[in-house]
Amino acid sequence: MSASWHPGCPVDLADLRYLTVTHHGFADGEVAQGELVVHADVADGVVAVFRTLFDAGYPIGSMRLVDDYGGSDDASMAADNTSAFNCRAITGGTDWSQHAYGRAIDLNPVENPYVLGRSEQPRAGRSSPTGRAARGSSSRGTSWCRRSRRSAGPGAVPGRARWTTSTSR
Repeated sequence: MSASWHPGCPVDLADLRYLTVTHHGFADGEVAQGELVVHADVADGVVAVFRTLFDAGYPIGSMRLVDDYGGSDDASMAADNTSAFNCRAITGGTDWSQHAYGRAIDLNPVENPYVLGRSEQPRAGRSSPTGRAARGSSSRGTSWCRRSRRSAGPGAVPGRARWTTSTSR
């Protein structure tokens, strides 16, 4: 974790958990092993979510630690890598990202780019003017997961993303 964590990060290493995650890959749904680092207080929930995605046949292109990309969020997203912990600032700002706390996950970022106004990251995700949902075929149908901005309203947190998952059969 020498590339993604350093002194001054808002979370201690002792508060992070290393997870190995079994998932379906993009190539015919082959079963693969991935790895994530998340905050201890969300680890059980993350395991449960990825179990649900696995059971639904949801494909994930790559799942490696952001350290494999020298701690570069841009390089990790451009490689369509699903990742979680990375001690970094929010996109376009100076406050800590939820990734710096181990409480955010970029899932298939090329198929599911981060969109804020006219900005879309990674650049490879720009093939659609509105971004694309991560899609893949499985024996159970088509599944997708979409990242979107919450609208103002009760319980909404401006600037936070929410996930919607669905499976059609």
